[in-house]
Amino acid sequence: MKKYLLKNLLVSMLCCSGATIALAQAVTVTVTVNATRDKRAVSPYIYGRNNTFDQPASFYKDAGLRFARMNGGNNASKYNWRRKITSHPDWYNNVYPNDWDQTSVEIAADHPDIQVMWAFQLLGRAASGRDHNFNDWAFNGSQYWEGHGQNLAGGGVPNTANPGGKALAEGDTALYTMAWPADSSVAILDHWFGNGGLGLNKNQFQYWSMDNEPDIWEGTHDDVMPDQISALEFVDRFIELAKKARAKFPEIKICGPVSTSEWHWYNWKGGGVTVSGKYYSFLEYFIKRCADEEKTSGIRVLDVVDIHHYPYAPADHDALQNHRIFYDKDYNYPGANGLKSINGGWDNSQTREYIFQRIEDWLTLHFGADHGITLGLSEWSPGPSDPNLASVIYGTHLGTFARHGVELFSPWTWFNGMWETLHLFSRYSKPFSVSSPSSGENTVSAYTTVNEAADSMTVIIVNRDMSDHSVTVNLNGISVPDGSYTTLQLSSLPSNETFVSHTNNALKESSVEVSSDFFVILAPELSTTAVLLTKATSEPVITGIEKYKRLPAGINIYPNPVSDLISVDINSDVAESIEVRVNDLTGREIQSDQKYYDGTSPVTVNISALPPGFYLLLIRKSSGTTVEKFMVSK
Repeated sequence: MKKYLLKNLLVSMLCCSGATIALAQAVTVTVTVNATRDKRAVSPYIYGRNNTFDQPASFYKDAGLRFARMNGGNNASKYNWRRKITSHPDWYNNVYPNDWDQTSVEIAADHPDIQVMWAFQLLGRAASGRDHNFNDWAFNGSQYWEGHGQNLAGGGVPNTANPGGKALAEGDTALYTMAWPADSSVAILDHWFGNGGLGLNKNQFQYWSMDNEPDIWEGTHDDVMPDQISALEFVDRFIELAKKARAKFPEIKICGPVSTSEWHWYNWKGGGVTVSGKYYSFLEYFIKRCADEEKTSGIRVLDVVDIHHYPYAPADHDALQNHRIFYDKDYNYPGANGLKSINGGWDNSQTREYIFQRIEDWLTLHFGADHGITLGLSEWSPGPSDPNLASVIYGTHLGTFARHGVELFSPWTWFNGMWETLHLFSRYSKPFSVSSPSSGENTVSAYTTVNEAADSMTVIIVNRDMSDHSVTVNLNGISVPDGSYTTLQLSSLPSNETFVSHTNNALKESSVEVSSDFFVILAPELSTTAVLLTKATSEPVITGIEKYKRLPAGINIYPNPVSDLISVDINSDVAESIEVRVNDLTGREIQSDQKYYDGTSPVTVNISALPPGFYLLLIRKSSGTTVEKFMVSK
């Protein structure tokens, strides 16, 4: 009763103050956090993206990128790793250089903490040489035209009268492709990780796509597959290659079937598969076959059920609900199409998609409980390109996937606002998701994470509504001391890209007051707000610079002020690994690193990326943590 009275008193005080009058006007939502319920690990690989590294390495580290799918989508299907070439299905099938070796070596050097996904080829043919490319320069100066998809490599004749149709004469695929069986595909594992190979760390390259969107090969790769193979033959190819890959690399993560779209989750060549008189939609058939193989041979041929999705939304308010197609059994998805054929025939009443929940149900049915197979979404788009819409749609997917234990997530389409959102979630979320349902879940959601000890918590509140909401958050399973806590918010983003680095971005820092294990906060329209909380201890809560004034002395830093490199004398003769961290004066971490201290020599810290201002340098060693204030002057 006391807590209830305190809560209502605080809400009344907030609503009567001029500075917070918006709380009284906003629609109220209640979130109930429980740090002891539904605790599950958050995969770091949901913080992913497709393709290029075109910024300095520090940009991706600051943004918190943890996963990169680098295979180039359709350009992976005819990749020849021996000759370092591939055939471009959307540009006459011309063959061009593509060096996965060089890219992987560079990523390993520049981004050692990012997990990288490449792909095996299941199409059956790969590029062989460039001698028979269509001369697009002589044709039209290499300009784009509607006939870019005609099969002209290998001596084809363009159809200028009907650019959208087939070539007047199709090119000869034997002139620019070669047979490429499963053994050729998996041999790249020896080349990269085996004796005499490139020496890459296989732990950084565990995830492998099983080709790309095989259900539409008769469209994307109609030069070598004018007639789509059957679902039976495709899964046969899949299993053969998966077993060969597993034999070479037991720890590999095999990801498939990389289905193209909502239609293809359920259909292959326009339908499912009937086995012993029972009809199976395509994805269930695929899962059943993989389960049957594992039961027969004892070999796991599937680790991640990986699909693609480019969602349909008639309007922005529909796009803001698209996360619900994965687990929400009550959501009628306006883009439901292939779903209507899930049982064979056509049933217009089938509108509730919940595709990831369906997949999990199929996995349990065919593999059994505790199967250990996870889910992935390796191509996706938020839909609307407006930064505020893209930000909250992307953030909602990150929160939903963290909540349900999705393994990997790498959007294909990337809009302004998404780097900001990735940075907020990846940098400030904790390793474990816990329960935090909202009374207005369809408009305002809370995604709550804790560390392993559950003494540190981040509550990320996403408001997908076009109006502000007052959010009351009740904290259970963690006792948070009364006081002021930091909030970080993304809202009212401009049209241009705002993310530059961990210290130069669009995050708006503020604070919220916690009283009796609850707080009230205003969530502006189309916003994402992170609240950073700490559990009660026997000591009073001290934040910001006051916290560090109380730590024992033990280091001397010079020069001070500094512009690029700090030297740190440590008052200890113990040689050991130490943590070096830079915080701002509120206590927010700016950068951190692990270094080796030899017991005598100064430790050097590079702070050249920091803007001018005052900072705190923390050295954490076995005997404790010490801190000194320093100034950056440039």
